[in-house]
Amino acid sequence: MSHITLIRHGQANTEARDEHSYDKLSPLGHQQAAWLGAHLSDAQAHHPRVYSGTLTRHLETAASMGLPAPEQDARLNEIEYFTLATLLEEQHGVAIPVEREGFIQHLPRVFTAWQNGELDGPPETFQEFEARAHDVIHEIGKGAGPAVVVTSGAFISMVMRQAMGLDIPSMSRLALAIMNTSMHRLFPIGDHLSPVLFNAVPHLEAPDRHYAQTHL
Repeated sequence: MSHITLIRHGQANTEARDEHSYDKLSPLGHQQAAWLGAHLSDAQAHHPRVYSGTLTRHLETAASMGLPAPEQDARLNEIEYFTLATLLEEQHGVAIPVEREGFIQHLPRVFTAWQNGELDGPPETFQEFEARAHDVIHEIGKGAGPAVVVTSGAFISMVMRQAMGLDIPSMSRLALAIMNTSMHRLFPIGDHLSPVLFNAVPHLEAPDRHYAQTHL
């Protein structure tokens, strides 16, 4: 098994309230990605294999990092959070928050309702999301050489849930904490891929870059 470095995409369109409008990097998102790419280059990080989801924000992040064209796999895509949140509002009367603090309570409610099958007509079931995350990460882990994977926050939180046996509240807290262009590493220990790095942003640690440590 080979180690895997998961990278969350750069800041996307924070004003969006639907999946399509959200799926593009902001100018800051491009800058975050460029800084991360420069950091990895300076550190002489060796990633012979590059993967990403098929979303625009994934591909733009990889490009702004200066990575080779990634192998695209839709199983690495983000959940459709706006769609799930709209179903929760329409079917259960839970309003979609308009500020970040509101998502602290909202995210676990969405995940719980989704996991319990309480949302009619979701784009995929929670169990299907679990299965695709498990399958693609283990397939990448079986390849030769370190891999870098550009993906999204909820996907990363699901991978961590599976690696650490987390419940939904814990998975939700992880998802809320994950910063744009943060790095998360899974390393083979025995027969399992285990987390050895979470939410690292060394490229944003300088005082004049603290403003770029964004979550949304």
